[in-house]
Order: sequence, then structure tokens, then C-alpha cells
Amino acid sequence: MPLYPSGSPASRTRAERFDALVLEALEPIEERWSAELADLDVAVDDVPEVPSGTRSPVEDDAVLGDGEIPLARLVPAGMDRRGAVTRARIVLYRRPLEARALDGEDLADLLHDVLVEQVAGYLGVEPDTIAGED
Repeated sequence: MPLYPSGSPASRTRAERFDALVLEALEPIEERWSAELADLDVAVDDVPEVPSGTRSPVEDDAVLGDGEIPLARLVPAGMDRRGAVTRARIVLYRRPLEARALDGEDLADLLHDVLVEQVAGYLGVEPDTIAGED
């Protein structure tokens, strides 16, 4: 028997709580930059995939990392292996981000900072512009 009613915030999985925090952190950015972000997707992976032949995924300029640990990646629009057009996307790595946060509030702040950095990279502007500090 569950301790919490299904559908209540306490009954959500860790991944579902993380996804909710991502949406919450993204909301003020999307409100201000909705037109510029219309062709950008945001995704969550549990951990980064290390491409073969690289020592560290943080070697890539599109990767935002903490030391050798990737936290997020900006994937430009392009084509997949089958030749289908893909949209640009920011991929957030849940477990590395959670590991760096002290608590839920710290994780929300970290997600906001990472999203600001990645959106700034996507738009080619300074992070302070995205954060509304201009």
C-alpha cells in the first residue's frame, strides 16, 4: 500500500521530480525568450554518453561541465543517422546535476544557472542577457 496518494508530489519518482524542476527553471527563460527558443528542445538524460575515441565528454565546447563531469550539452540542429532533420536541443544530465546539489532548492538554482548558460550559447549572447541582468 502506497504511503502517499498517487498523483501527489510526494509519490513522484526522482526523475519525475527532476523533470518538474527543469520545467520550473525553464519557465521564466521561455517567457522572456519564447520567439527565439521556438526551435529549441530541452531533454533530460540520466547520465552523459561518452562517445568512443574521446577521453572526456567535457572536451567538447558544446558541453557544460563541472571539472570532468558533464552537466549539460547543447546539440545543434542537424541531421540524424537516417537523414532526418533534427532540432537543436539542450540535454541536461540528471544524475550529475543531482549529485552537485545540496537539496531541492540548490538543485533548482543549479538547473536555472545551467539552462541560462546553455540558452545563452544557443542564442550567441552573454548569460547575463538571458538571466535578465542586462
